Amino acid sequence: MGTLMAPLMLGLMLGWSATAVRAQTAPPASAPVDGAALGLREAIDRALDRQPDLRATKAGVDVALGMQRQAAARPNPMVMVERRGEPGGSDSLATVGVAWPLELFRREGRRQTAAEEVAVARLAVTEHERQVAGRVRLQYGLAAAAQREVEVATDVLAIAARERELARARVQEGAGRALDGDLLEVELRRLRAEVAMASGRAEVALLELRQAMGLSPDAPLRLRDGIEALVATGRDDAAGASRNEGTPRADATTRPDVREAEARVRLADAQIDQARREGRVDVTLSGTYMRMDSAFPQMGFGPTGAHEPIRGQFNYVAAGATVTVPLFNRNQGQVAAAQAARAAADAGRASVRLMAQSEVATAAARDARARQALALYQGDTRDLARRNLEVVRQALALGRGTASDVLVEQRRLLDFEQAYTAALREAWEARAALIVAQGGGL
Repeated sequence: MGTLMAPLMLGLMLGWSATAVRAQTAPPASAPVDGAALGLREAIDRALDRQPDLRATKAGVDVALGMQRQAAARPNPMVMVERRGEPGGSDSLATVGVAWPLELFRREGRRQTAAEEVAVARLAVTEHERQVAGRVRLQYGLAAAAQREVEVATDVLAIAARERELARARVQEGAGRALDGDLLEVELRRLRAEVAMASGRAEVALLELRQAMGLSPDAPLRLRDGIEALVATGRDDAAGASRNEGTPRADATTRPDVREAEARVRLADAQIDQARREGRVDVTLSGTYMRMDSAFPQMGFGPTGAHEPIRGQFNYVAAGATVTVPLFNRNQGQVAAAQAARAAADAGRASVRLMAQSEVATAAARDARARQALALYQGDTRDLARRNLEVVRQALALGRGTASDVLVEQRRLLDFEQAYTAALREAWEARAALIVAQGGGL
């Protein structure tokens, strides 16, 4: 019996070794979804181009630019035309008037406020892009980790299926116990359920990635980068491509949300200045031309001595200026409201800065610990776990063990691989959070 089991167990070990090597060396394949394989950088770029919420935020920049153009426009002149007539008489009066507001101080205040609103809108777009890129980066890694779980469970399932067939063959030849085949059958069914659940998690992860990218749920999507490659590079893409090359910043003072908060303070200052300008003196120039035609019912003598109606035409030209005197209304309420808004913007800036610093410190600590934990799984630890399983199988081949021992060690190895995947996922989440906290990755 020992002579028969030795070559069988050797075949099992060779099958496991080949599968394990394939799982280690082959790049993690994507889930069975049609479509071109996308790297992380490509997925982020596609999200920045197609994400509906981001497009709506970008439209806000066009709105602000339109308001800036409007704020720079000069006021239109006002033209007045009037004609008066005497009922039942011959007198008439025609008047043409022009009034032109000068806006001595108000136009510059509007222009400055509009310029600050454009700056805020553009920084809001940059901040939204940071959030979108961070979400896509995170979901891409989670999807890659979920796919690795499917691959590991599928490999172990294939091994368990071969073990069950070999156990059945040994029972038929009288060299094994029927109990071993039953135990392997139960384990095989459990592994099938494990594969099904892992596949479900991978599908959900891809759906969430599609949503983050602004794609429809049925859009073709296939991942090119595996979780191990992503964690190994620790950059925006497995190939190392990034719009912002270089090491991550040590602080978050230049994060888009921090700069947006600072721009909102400047906008509040501009609004205060605008409110004060609107409460100052203003001048409107005006000009009028009048033509009056007047007559009397009496007759008079003309230059030739003949009788003719008494009638005369008169032309008048007038020019003047209307001055708005801020005697009672100096826009005090608007100034006070703008000052209160400025205090709120300043408090918001302090809050955003504090939050950014806390996020950077938290993400840096999490990243360091995640990398430390991942290092414990790497190296010869995984090889040691596989060697333990081979030793138990060799003991079974020599008649010194049972199928239960093999199953226990096989489950331990599966648990180890799942824990290793969890460590990879945590390392990726920590690095993604650190990149977003430092304002990079766009």
